[in-house]
Amino acid sequence: MRHFDFAPLYRSTIGFDRMAQLLDNIGGADETTYPPYNIERLGDNEYRITMAVAGFGETDLKIEVKESALTVRGDKGADDQSRQFLHRGIAARAFERRFQLADYVEVKGAELKDGLLHVDLVRNIPDRMKPRVIPVGVKTVDQGVGQPKQLAG
Repeated sequence: MRHFDFAPLYRSTIGFDRMAQLLDNIGGADETTYPPYNIERLGDNEYRITMAVAGFGETDLKIEVKESALTVRGDKGADDQSRQFLHRGIAARAFERRFQLADYVEVKGAELKDGLLHVDLVRNIPDRMKPRVIPVGVKTVDQGVGQPKQLAG
């Protein structure tokens, strides 16, 4: 079993305690390597998960998002008994792969092309959470009710 030290991550992030705990807890929970997958960053707020699902069709795959978990399942169903294989190197066994999504990450869509399942993700941060610039200036005072009156000079 491999042990990863996430201490450097803790030093450079603030407010990601939940994510760091998830990384610590994944240790030996899911050691399966099937099907292989890539996770890539396409832009500042866009990501793509690509899974190698050779032999699976669109009807054999099920993608589900529940709360902050993305689950991809593949089930080929019954094998065609009329086919006789001399060598079977393309694994078509059932699988279930789970991904934990960060806050505000949503599934934008999925596409099956050339034996690869592409699941596109986007992080939609609410406007109130986005960084904004606060100008430094003179505070304007209304001369309305409850405000001090100017003295005549």
